[in-house]
Amino acid sequence: MRQIFLDTETTGLSADNGDRVIEIGCVELLNRKLTGNNKHFYLNPGRDSHEEALKVHGITTEFLKDKPKFAAVADDLLEYLQDAEIIIHNAAFDVGFLNKELELIGRPPFKEFVASVIDTLVMAKEMFPGKRNSLNALCDRLGVDNSGRTLHGALLDAELLADVYINLTRGQDALLIDVGTAENEGLRVVQIDLRGFDLPVLAANDQEIAAHDDVIKQIDKSSGSKTVWRVAV
Repeated sequence: MRQIFLDTETTGLSADNGDRVIEIGCVELLNRKLTGNNKHFYLNPGRDSHEEALKVHGITTEFLKDKPKFAAVADDLLEYLQDAEIIIHNAAFDVGFLNKELELIGRPPFKEFVASVIDTLVMAKEMFPGKRNSLNALCDRLGVDNSGRTLHGALLDAELLADVYINLTRGQDALLIDVGTAENEGLRVVQIDLRGFDLPVLAANDQEIAAHDDVIKQIDKSSGSKTVWRVAV
């Protein structure tokens, strides 16, 4: 499965009131592995950022004045995103801005170019109800290093989101077999009666026990200490 983690920075909070996208960052994940095939654009919005937005991303009008307009990169961006599963934190915000940018150049809405959009903010709220679920909060909760995030940046935030998503879905599809793929066509399940075998019992050594304990602690941390072995019987 091809997944793209996407983030934007903007001049303000309202696309309908004239705010525009100034940065787009995309990180590609293929079969749950980072590929390095990323996309990153700075864009000239044709207007200044609001003061509060500038404090968040630090991207000045002076820096953006020689950067391309959205129309100049739209084809490149849409070809890259074509038919991928797009993963965004607070997707309504970013998709709303991208829809406005596409509307302004006479193109269809964002979701017509991609397979689907997943909102990790919605996922996080379901997993951690009542808790803070900003990207920074999730990084802290899931053990993702965000020490380099002094200001928001679209590419850095997309990279952090990829790490957060992998932790949120840890092992979720590791044991699944897609029987519809060509490589698994004709797959035959063979049942073996093990009762006739004398199977040795191999006890774990100290190193293996320590490694197991470490994995259990990581899973427990990722679930916010809600793992079933913490539930009193």
